[in-house]
Amino acid sequence: MAAAPLGFGIIGTGMIAGFHAQAIAAAQGAKLIGIAGRSQKNVAAFTAKHSVPFATTDVAALLARSDIQVVCITTPSGAHLAPALAAIRAGKHVIIEKPLEVTTARVDEIIQAAAVAGVRLAPIFQARFGVSAQTVKAALDAGRFGRLVLASAYVKWHRPATYYTGWKGTLALDGGGTVINQAIHGLDLLQWFAGLPSEVFAWTTRRVHTAIEAEDTACAALRFPSGALGTVEATTALWPGWSRRIELGGEHGSVCLEDDHIARWDFSQEAPGDAAIRNAKLDNTLGSGASAPNAISFAGHLRQIQDLIDAVRENRPLAIDGHEGRKAVALVNAIYASAQAGAPVKL
Repeated sequence: MAAAPLGFGIIGTGMIAGFHAQAIAAAQGAKLIGIAGRSQKNVAAFTAKHSVPFATTDVAALLARSDIQVVCITTPSGAHLAPALAAIRAGKHVIIEKPLEVTTARVDEIIQAAAVAGVRLAPIFQARFGVSAQTVKAALDAGRFGRLVLASAYVKWHRPATYYTGWKGTLALDGGGTVINQAIHGLDLLQWFAGLPSEVFAWTTRRVHTAIEAEDTACAALRFPSGALGTVEATTALWPGWSRRIELGGEHGSVCLEDDHIARWDFSQEAPGDAAIRNAKLDNTLGSGASAPNAISFAGHLRQIQDLIDAVRENRPLAIDGHEGRKAVALVNAIYASAQAGAPVKL
């Protein structure tokens, strides 16, 4: 007899909540039960669009439901802590949209609470679930690059001035600008591939979006524990916006990953399957946020939500847990600290 589906609730009714709702609807063993948000108007619109059985402006009412086992937190980044802790203390597994929170101190509160409650904590970093990203990771783990020499991330995106309304670009609720909001997926991939940098020297500025509190452009130099070096370039100020790019170069091979497409795959020793990787057709399953935030697909969220469902059913670890999700926030915080101090920062 098939197990009953896990009941899901969502806290937050913004754009990204819709991607969670679509992913839950498509997942095997999941059912969207409820939505909670601050605005009755927004809650009603979300309910109508996604056919949610239970809708409320009272988070406690959502968390009190025994038919909800998993809660997705899709509020602004700097407002993740309170609903996450409430959901965890109500005994719910929690999926939190990136980043887990805007500081590692707040992230640590969430991680500790989940450990005490014995519930799963999944930070959304759906780029890791891309087929090409996993192909690159497998090559790294197999030692095909030899000693890594350079590892860099480039997130040169476009956002119009109209994007920066409400909480976006604010220090309190966005936690910063392009580094923590747009570049964080690239930073997570970079540290997943090459390890968390040991030292950062960064600069940030506002080049075009001068009305916002935070940066719209940043550059950073990185030193990795392995001895490899790297750079980060991130912006929302240029047009038209290019695909996110991760470049990895080692003594025996180099790879360029553009969104989830392998643009270059070059190794000194050819291996079975290399030609097929180089000749693979462009896979845009996950979409790209280079020019618009809603141009991604829900496919990545689906893969990660399915991972949580399966992990709960099979009593196995998550592919990405809270400790993994903390690493990108630590790197972001170090970039901001270095830019503010005008000096290198060690992680």
